Amino acid sequence: MKPVLNKPLLRQPVLAALITCLLSAGAHAAAPANDAATLGRIRDTAMQSDWAYQRLADLTDLVGPRLSGSAGAAAAVEQVAAALRKLGATVTLQPVKVPHWVRGAETAELVDYSGRPAGVSQRVVLTALGGSGATPAAGLTAPLIVVRDFDELKARAAEVKGRIVLFDVAFDQEMAERGLAGPAYGRGSNYRFNGPKLAAQMGAAAALVRSVGGADFRIPHTGATGLVDGARIPAAAVTSEDAMLMSRLAARGPLSMHLTLTPQTLADADSFNVIADLPGSDKADEVVIVSGHLDSWGLATGANDDGAGVMGAMGVIETLKKLKLQPRRTIRMIAWMNEENGGRGGAAYFDAHKAGLDKQFAAIESDSGAGRPFGVLASVGPRVEKLFAPLQAALQPIGASAFTRRDVLGAGDLHALETGGVPSFEPLVDSHSYFHYHHTAADTLDKVDPQNLKRHVAVLSSLTWYLANMDEPIGRAPKQD
Repeated sequence: MKPVLNKPLLRQPVLAALITCLLSAGAHAAAPANDAATLGRIRDTAMQSDWAYQRLADLTDLVGPRLSGSAGAAAAVEQVAAALRKLGATVTLQPVKVPHWVRGAETAELVDYSGRPAGVSQRVVLTALGGSGATPAAGLTAPLIVVRDFDELKARAAEVKGRIVLFDVAFDQEMAERGLAGPAYGRGSNYRFNGPKLAAQMGAAAALVRSVGGADFRIPHTGATGLVDGARIPAAAVTSEDAMLMSRLAARGPLSMHLTLTPQTLADADSFNVIADLPGSDKADEVVIVSGHLDSWGLATGANDDGAGVMGAMGVIETLKKLKLQPRRTIRMIAWMNEENGGRGGAAYFDAHKAGLDKQFAAIESDSGAGRPFGVLASVGPRVEKLFAPLQAALQPIGASAFTRRDVLGAGDLHALETGGVPSFEPLVDSHSYFHYHHTAADTLDKVDPQNLKRHVAVLSSLTWYLANMDEPIGRAPKQD
């Protein structure tokens, strides 16, 4: 039934305009925010924009590597904050104290082994692992032993003291090719993170780890270790080819290496999470986070890890601003600092909001590279899955309608929030080739398919908007042990 208006009142221009405005606002408020038409507009607008790719080019080509505490990380904070302010978002820089670890010389050669011709040595290609200790400036020479798991290391404990230990654990690319890249990486990164620490406890002079990656291009893959102050032995990742060489030589007899690593662990540095809010309407006190991490390892520009994730999240703001859409809940885009070697950014945000976690409605993190997205991963209860059917329908035209529920996602920067009960989400991404370039000097802009990045923005924008406007509660994330 249409409202009946007093016609004489309408002859008064001011009153007529006011009534028309109120009716228009009421009609707008009554319109379902998550209707198919709106979701379709969001999807299509994102698919037609190269804004995120242009910003990724700015980040990778102009700033470059962005390890926490570096000049590159500081420049990236300013660049990203400026781009978000230009969109009209409300930008806040949240202070974070971050580790400041810097690389030095990184060289190694095999100087003695069974059958070595006189005067011959062989270069080993490697790179220091995050948190590595240093050799003397002139390097150290020590016998090298090869182990293939922690059990073998413990069985050979008497041989470890004063020696260089190589963990030769191959990355299972077959798993990655079959959609199990995450578990394959988890196995390898366990040796990278815990191997040097265990070797240090057993008195090793240094520790080497076979690179955790799926392509043998003789490129070393760096990453974090569990080494701590007071027990930082030199630690490095060697290429797969060099690890295999050393295993073959070790089978022939004893071998020795001359190793030079001169990294430094400096005092913690000042940095920031970049936070940009798109304020909500009637539920503005509730927050939906969409995020990626801004820092990268210092070997390359971190285009996949995680420049694409940051720009995909920024693309959400750009898409919704372009469409002049206001969500019911506040959408909060976060570019996290220090995911790679400390997780301080995620911890700082959690500490600032732990007293009001019930207002953190949901959190999204994109940190699985820029491969093609096929849908969404979610840590929600089984009964909630059906609520996302309209979102799945909206993403079906771009082949991204899969919805996979898990009890726990374990996303790096969202870990504390998820453990605290905040439902977490990620794009479901094809990552079969992600670990070819992960944490290497080859993670550059040319590895990112612009069309796939558009799909990322479309998935993230649609998901973020959908969460920000849901009527039904989605509960808290399943309990974690």
